[in-house]
Amino acid sequence: MKRRTLLRATGGAVLGGSVGLAGCLDQFSDSESDNTDSHDFPAEYETETFNGQTVPFAPLEDVVDWWENDSARFVDARTQAQYDEAHIEGAVFSPSPDGLESADPVSDWDTDTRIVTYCVCPILQAGERAGTLIENGYTDVYGLADGFNPWRDNGHPIESNDGQASLSTYEIEGETDPADAGEYALAVHPETGQREASRIDANGGYELSLHFVDVPDSSLLELRTPSYELEGTIEEFSSATVRA
Repeated sequence: MKRRTLLRATGGAVLGGSVGLAGCLDQFSDSESDNTDSHDFPAEYETETFNGQTVPFAPLEDVVDWWENDSARFVDARTQAQYDEAHIEGAVFSPSPDGLESADPVSDWDTDTRIVTYCVCPILQAGERAGTLIENGYTDVYGLADGFNPWRDNGHPIESNDGQASLSTYEIEGETDPADAGEYALAVHPETGQREASRIDANGGYELSLHFVDVPDSSLLELRTPSYELEGTIEEFSSATVRA
């Protein structure tokens, strides 16, 4: 039985007030930053703008070196469930965009601490969290280019708070109004708050890769673009091209 429901037919941006290299970063906008000199970093680092701040994205090899030399601290900007399933060893949980409402671990760090934020491709949550940290006065902040999965897949140290958690990956392709090009499609699992976003291309197409913890394909999902909001199961959304 088809359970997909149209929640909203029209509307504005769906990602809120803050919505980025080949791979992850090429999905994100080229909008100019209000702050182009937040701190010094190698010229070859790709940058993107989040919360009006320039966020540099450090490549995996540099970030691994920082981890091995204990010269950076790590912030997992995803959801609690994703952090508990697996995270970079030693990373703290400080979700995008503003961290925890109380007792956020980053609040105890000096503002000149080198900080690396991460999520999974396409790095929206890492960029949002990094942008907020820079805005709040932290002077040595980076996102992890291409996200957590390459770190994990290459065997770098991770730890888990939940050995029974199950990570699933789902692929969703969709189409919306071509007028939405450059905006974002957002998939949200409302029960846990887990979410992934992807930029809409010039033809109105988008592709979402969901990396969700303990979320079977029978789970209800909210799928949002500037032109529509839909509710249906992950199985429904991943079985055919999504249209309003």
